[in-house]
Amino acid sequence: MGRQFFGTDGIRGRVGTHPMTAEFALRLASAAARVLAPQGGRVVIGKDTRVSGYMFEAALEAGFVAAGMDVLLLGPLPTPGIAFLTQALDADLGVVISASHNPYFDNGIKFFDRAGSKLPDAVEERIEAFLAEPAITRESAELGRAKRIDDAREQYQQFALSTVPPGTRLDRLKIVLDCSHGAGYKVAPTVLTELGAEIVPIGCSPNGRNINDGCGSTNPDLLMLTVQGVRADVGIALDGDGDRVLMVDHEGRLVDGDQLIYLLARAARDEGRLQGPVVGTQMTNLGLERALAELGIEFRRAQVGDRYVLEMLRETGGILGGETSGHLLCLDKTTTGDGLISALQVLSVMANSGRSLAELVRPVQRLPQTLVNLRLPRRIAVADSPPIQAAIHEAEQRIAERGRVLVRASGTEPVLRVMVEGEDDGEVRAVAESLAASIERLTA
Repeated sequence: MGRQFFGTDGIRGRVGTHPMTAEFALRLASAAARVLAPQGGRVVIGKDTRVSGYMFEAALEAGFVAAGMDVLLLGPLPTPGIAFLTQALDADLGVVISASHNPYFDNGIKFFDRAGSKLPDAVEERIEAFLAEPAITRESAELGRAKRIDDAREQYQQFALSTVPPGTRLDRLKIVLDCSHGAGYKVAPTVLTELGAEIVPIGCSPNGRNINDGCGSTNPDLLMLTVQGVRADVGIALDGDGDRVLMVDHEGRLVDGDQLIYLLARAARDEGRLQGPVVGTQMTNLGLERALAELGIEFRRAQVGDRYVLEMLRETGGILGGETSGHLLCLDKTTTGDGLISALQVLSVMANSGRSLAELVRPVQRLPQTLVNLRLPRRIAVADSPPIQAAIHEAEQRIAERGRVLVRASGTEPVLRVMVEGEDDGEVRAVAESLAASIERLTA
C-alpha cells in the first residue's frame, strides 16, 4: 500500500501547509488511537521548543481525548525522554511533536509504541488508512481525560544519570554544551552539572523561533570556535529534539557519529560487553568499517535512517549502531537514539581512561566523501528509472575499486542525495558533481 505522509522519521512539513495543520493533527490522533489503542488507553505527548508546538499539542490532545484515550502532557522534552516515559508511565503509545533539526517554521509528529520504539512501516500504513475517516468522538462517559506531568523532566534526568557507570565523575572536564535552543536546553545542563562537569552553555535560550538557528549538531561552527576560545576539553552539540549528538575535541575539530561509534564500540569490546555486530548505514564512512575490522569487530550496513539501524541491531543481537549524523543507538542503555545518553557514554570513557576525545577517535581515518543534495521538481523512484541507473553505473565505473557511489531519495522531500566516497578527494568531488548534473538533466 505504501505511505503517503510518514517518512523515515514520522510526518514532517511546513507549519500551515498540509499535512502540518491543526485539523490534520486531530485526525492523525484519531487514526492512531484506532490502530494502537482501539479500546482506549493512555498516551503521552511531548514536544520540542517550536512555537507551533502549542497548537499541535492541543490538536492531538483533542483527538486522543475524543477517541477515549487519557492524555499525559509532558511539555518540552527530548524525543528519547518521551520514549523513556512512554514505558515508565505505562502508556500505550508516545507522541513527539518535533521536526528535529529543521528550522522553526517546520514541525512534525512521530510515534513510539508502548516499548518506547518507533513504529514499523506496516503500522504507519495502517494509521494512514484511517486518515480518510472522520475523527472519532465518543459519548461523554467514554471520553478520555488530560493532565500535565509536572515531574517528567526530573524522571528523565534520573534515568539519564543511571546510564553512567557507577562512580563516574566529570569534575575534571570543561564542556561547551550546545542544545540548539531545543528540547534538551534544561535537561542536558542539569545532568552534566550534577556529574560535576564545568559547563559553558550555548544554544540554551529558546524563544520558539530560534531552534537550530546557527547552532546545534547541524550548525557546529559556533561550538567549534567556543571550545577553542574557552579552552574546553570537549564540546557537545545536540539537535533540536535531542536525539542526535556530535562532539568537538579540545582542538576544535568536529567528531562525527562514525567516530563516536568507534570509540563506544572499542570501549564495549575492552569491557567485554559488546554483543553482535556494530551497525551503520549505507552512508557510514568506510574509515569506520576499516577501523572496526582492525579490532576484529563485525560491521554491517542498514538502510539510511536510525529506525533501520535499530531493526538490524534487533535482528542480529547487536547493541551499538548509528549514523554519521549523530543518531547513535546504545541499546544496552536505552531503546532509541539519545543524544544526551550517547554523550554521557563518551564522556565516561574519557573520564575513566584519562584520554582526550582526539586520542580516542584517532584510529578512524575518514575517507573523502562528497554529498550533493539535488532538489527535483517531483519525487523520483531511483530504482525504477533505467536512465538514472545507467548514470549511476557509469559513475561506479569511473571510480571503480577506489570508492563507492550511493544515490538515495529523501524520505521527507523531493530531494535525491548523491554520495560518492573514495581515496582521492578530487576524484570523489568530480564524480559526485558529474553524476548529480547527469541526474538533474534526466529529471528536468
